[in-house]
Amino acid sequence: MRTIALEEHFLTGDLAHYSDATRSLAQPQVWQECEKRLFDLAEQRLADMDRAGVDVAVLSLTAPGIQAEPDPRVAVAHAAEANDFLAGLVAANPTRFRGFAALPLQDPDAAARELDRAITHLGMCGAMVNAHTLGVYLDAAPLRAVWERLEALDVPLYLHPANGYDVPHVIAGHPELIGPMWSWGTDTATHALRAVFGGVFDDFPSAKLILGHMGESLPYSLWRLDSRWDWHRHHGIELALGHPSEYLRRNLYVTTSGVCDDAPLLCALSALGAEHVLFATDYPYEDIDTATTFLAAAPVSEDDRAAIAHRNAERVLHIES
Repeated sequence: MRTIALEEHFLTGDLAHYSDATRSLAQPQVWQECEKRLFDLAEQRLADMDRAGVDVAVLSLTAPGIQAEPDPRVAVAHAAEANDFLAGLVAANPTRFRGFAALPLQDPDAAARELDRAITHLGMCGAMVNAHTLGVYLDAAPLRAVWERLEALDVPLYLHPANGYDVPHVIAGHPELIGPMWSWGTDTATHALRAVFGGVFDDFPSAKLILGHMGESLPYSLWRLDSRWDWHRHHGIELALGHPSEYLRRNLYVTTSGVCDDAPLLCALSALGAEHVLFATDYPYEDIDTATTFLAAAPVSEDDRAAIAHRNAERVLHIES
């Protein structure tokens, strides 16, 4: 079965300093092995894909990427450089690689232009943003320019985690809770809900938001979100569709990255529908063989397995079948 993986990371030497915060979360030997694969953009990566049975990898600059750059002008320049570099990788391996564009959200108008260039001229199939951009989230009014282009181009935005803007008091003193084991997921789920309650999907009803890690727990929470919204809606916020779950079922897509477990997969399929679940491995931070073995053995219908493995990616990302 053809398999397309959506959350497959890379890094370049010029941009490696952006990953200092991520590097600090990992054990040194673990990061050393990940970094070797982040920089390997052909030989080892393709060998790993072949062994695991991944036909196409959608590559993206690893977190936090451009979002960590404090100077908007530098962010714009580095995003263009990263996207040109990624386009070169895809051109060198056109049957194996696709790309998600990096966006300099520090300058929303420039980010919209770069998105347009990346899709229409470089052939990318969407964009990836790594958490907040200097404390600014995707519901911010100036970023409507980016959402407008995403909807017009009919490409998704993949919201990937990174370190939060600050450390919540409840986590203070427990560094083990900071990072991908816990805080990245809760931060990213909250970020997605900001987009819902901030009216992004009322303004852009056809926009597509992708979350990794089986939806960062949101598919598990739909009933609770609706129930408590009915109980305490306030502050003058109105949702055109009535309930938050309606937006998550319509606008949200999730991938299996970093969650190789039947229970959350079955929950995501039940909550969102098989057409909203896509495959990813979170390479090189997770084991690529574990990811493909999990999908092959998951207790789902063969039709759903094919949808997750490749058909949804072909449709949502406009990847030829």
